[in-house]
Amino acid sequence: MADGWNTDTGEAVYRTRDAIKNLKIKVRVEKVTSTAALSQHLQQQVLSQQDRGDVELATFISQGPADDTEEEQVVGWQEKLFSQYEVELFQCEAVCQTPLERQYHNEVKALARTKGRRNHRIFTYTDHDRYTSHLPLHQLVNLVTTAKATPTFLAERMANVRHRRQERRTMDSSIPKSKLITWEPSEEFVRSSHMVNNAMQTMHIMGDLAPPGRLGHKEYECVLLTIRTDGNGIVIVKPDFNKGKEPYRIETEGEKREVWRLTVENVCTAMKSEEKEREQHMYKDLYVRHKEYLNSLVGQEFETVISAKGFEYDNLYIHFFMELPNNWSSLPFWSLSGVTQTCRTKDNVAFFSYPFTFEAFQNNEKEPGESCLQWPVMYFKVLSLDFWQRYRTEGYGYLVLPVTPGKHVITCHAWRPLQTGTVSVLRRFFIGGSPELEDHSYVRVPGTFKGQRLSRFGFRSETTGSVTFTLHCIQQARAFVDASLLKKKRQRVFDQLGGLSQQGAVYSVLEAFQRARRRMQEARQNLPSDLINTSKLQTLTP
Repeated sequence: MADGWNTDTGEAVYRTRDAIKNLKIKVRVEKVTSTAALSQHLQQQVLSQQDRGDVELATFISQGPADDTEEEQVVGWQEKLFSQYEVELFQCEAVCQTPLERQYHNEVKALARTKGRRNHRIFTYTDHDRYTSHLPLHQLVNLVTTAKATPTFLAERMANVRHRRQERRTMDSSIPKSKLITWEPSEEFVRSSHMVNNAMQTMHIMGDLAPPGRLGHKEYECVLLTIRTDGNGIVIVKPDFNKGKEPYRIETEGEKREVWRLTVENVCTAMKSEEKEREQHMYKDLYVRHKEYLNSLVGQEFETVISAKGFEYDNLYIHFFMELPNNWSSLPFWSLSGVTQTCRTKDNVAFFSYPFTFEAFQNNEKEPGESCLQWPVMYFKVLSLDFWQRYRTEGYGYLVLPVTPGKHVITCHAWRPLQTGTVSVLRRFFIGGSPELEDHSYVRVPGTFKGQRLSRFGFRSETTGSVTFTLHCIQQARAFVDASLLKKKRQRVFDQLGGLSQQGAVYSVLEAFQRARRRMQEARQNLPSDLINTSKLQTLTP
């Protein structure tokens, strides 16, 4: 019979996207007696014989009602099933200290008025029960084993985690009594404080394996199943579900050493195909809405280096900078250059989605009808850097900013200098390195070039790939004053002064100013001397 037990009593970790409240577990305990062992042995023999019928098998199956030696219950997540000890305890309202215990008191009274409990030996401890935090270590180690298990040091420390967490609570819930930080920890403190303390909800499915007529004694309680979850879809079950395997063996302590069978099954209701499809659509719609929400927070009103494709090597990144023509300027703190992140290619395309922004100002004022002949230019250089730190130049290019405002998607083609000979090709392949431009503005006509024609005769190049940009341009023009309109307004003012000429008007203004100055001096001389001295003192007083 020893070979008919499941000895794998370790933890099983499951991941689920469903709500933990939908968890349903069927737990069955059965006491192993001589009659039950003989019946099971005969059933196994009949099942092994293919020529026997179902009538002969049914002869050995118990048809009567189950007695006190077996019980089966379907338990939900954090569902409270009272034990005989708790029923006797919570009948007295004086022992109830917390609101949860007073609620248990009302539920026990309601059970007494009805048909009573549906369970006898199987009961549960939920996450908020006081007994969940004070379970003895020999129960937390679990009796579901075939050999004597020695608890490790970490298991001993973890057994008191929840108990210590409750001890650190204060009456005013403001300052813990213990120190939050120990600046000079000793070796003993480090050894005793080393533990895993994750915030998890716990539920214990217990069993009262007492002899008949002695239910309700704490020494006969043992942990049948422990369920933990962290709220992120991770469910830890110890021991694992049987899944058609042999039952677990539970051996009680004491003189009799009674043996019980434990069977644990997951009986959650499976979702229908229509419900699964509906849930997938719901999750998809939720992700799309969340993505739109994040896009609304970030916005898209900036320039973006979208992608680069068609280049020879992988792990690309782009170095770019802006060149401002004459009579253009920018703020000192505004960066006119940047480097993208390194991006691996997929189907020979590297997707950067690198945002950047800048502002530039045109300093000179133009007359109406005269447009700006030069606009800022962005030069870029595509490079690659592989795992062996081999650096290669993949291409050069430039982009003239659009004259019209709005959104523009522009694809710029790139090229790189080419050096003839086999040595340069081998150097580029094995150790990296390739010809580079000393002046990046040589990609087009440099702004410093003063000649009429720029000759590139003898300069060899190779077309490589292309880079795509998305630009959102905003322009704000200054208001220019028409000189002819200004002259007309000035002449109209002169005409209102009496039809005098421009020189006569200026002379009349100067003469009026001199008359006003003489009147001010005469008025100052007529003032009393004491008033003049007081005003001087007030002026000099700080």
